[in-house]
Amino acid sequence: MATKKTTSTKKLTRDEIISTYMEIVLETERRPKSVYKFCKEQKMKEEDFYHSFGSFEGLEKEIWNTFFDHAMKLSHKAEGYEAFSNKDKMLTFFFTFFELLTANRSYVLFSLREHRDLMQNLVPLKGVRSRVKEFASGLIEEKNDEQQFKILKHPVSVFSEGAWLQTLFILKYWMEDNSPSFEKTDVVIEKSVRAIFDVFQTTPLESIIDFGKFLWKERMN
Repeated sequence: MATKKTTSTKKLTRDEIISTYMEIVLETERRPKSVYKFCKEQKMKEEDFYHSFGSFEGLEKEIWNTFFDHAMKLSHKAEGYEAFSNKDKMLTFFFTFFELLTANRSYVLFSLREHRDLMQNLVPLKGVRSRVKEFASGLIEEKNDEQQFKILKHPVSVFSEGAWLQTLFILKYWMEDNSPSFEKTDVVIEKSVRAIFDVFQTTPLESIIDFGKFLWKERMN
């Protein structure tokens, strides 16, 4: 008498699902056709996937959120971080964030391949956008608390949106950077962070001109 063949399943953690998904899209150069097929191929229960993610879109957003959260945790572990100036805190974050993106560059480029115009196609980055703006808002609010007079306080919403636009700019530059170890991206990070902070201080002109000269030189090359 024939018996029905059973297939054992395994329970993957949230991080294991993310790692498996990233590996599959890099090997096949495409997103799995369905959650059902993805789970079947990985011998896991579909309900376990949905326990962590509502869809592949949700999973992809969470990958970016994880990049941000991990970069923030590493930044706070930097020696003397709490005593850093707000500018140095943002520099530390950006350098750490792009180190993580570089370590996962193949996946990041795949993720953004169909979103080359980052200003209009922010689906994978919506969570990161909120996190960056919240981080930047916290920094400017700290600075505002130091100001005695209201006229010297800076608009939090303008600064946080500027920080997000800065993130998109650096990301697009990094995607096209062909320099060894992406050293030109490091220069862009340093100059752009200095510029955006100087905009909220009394002498921004020199920093902005310096940054503009760098971008013009890169464009001409």
